[in-house]
Amino acid sequence: MSTAHTHHLENPDATTPPPKIELVSSVPSPPPMPDNAEAMTILVTLPPGSEGNPPHRHTGPAYGYMIRGEMIFELEGEPQRIVKAGESFWEPGGDLIHYQDGNNLPDAETQFAVTMFGVAGQPMLIPVSAEELEERRDRRAPRP
Repeated sequence: MSTAHTHHLENPDATTPPPKIELVSSVPSPPPMPDNAEAMTILVTLPPGSEGNPPHRHTGPAYGYMIRGEMIFELEGEPQRIVKAGESFWEPGGDLIHYQDGNNLPDAETQFAVTMFGVAGQPMLIPVSAEELEERRDRRAPRP
């Protein structure tokens, strides 16, 4: 993550304190972007203990920020991890399988915002069949 970005300009005429801006994450450039991309931002609220969506993929990259709660996050080839409030996550989309996005908390909601860059006119979530999951079983990281 680079800290060389400038997100604030000095304003000599300001009469209030400057904005507080913190870099939460960055992604190497250029991220994979589908042709005919459409950007959308969604707000996802998972009930306590929700398993989230079944394994799926996206047509393009997705960038998310955890507002509250905790999410179990797992992408193909990566170990599952817990994303907590104030943290971010991203996935490149395309052929990569997104295995988990469930609420890690049994007694509280989890909420996150995601900006996705998908192919216009195609579904945001594309389910992965049981047969394909079996064919690609060797690509999934060992689970705890």
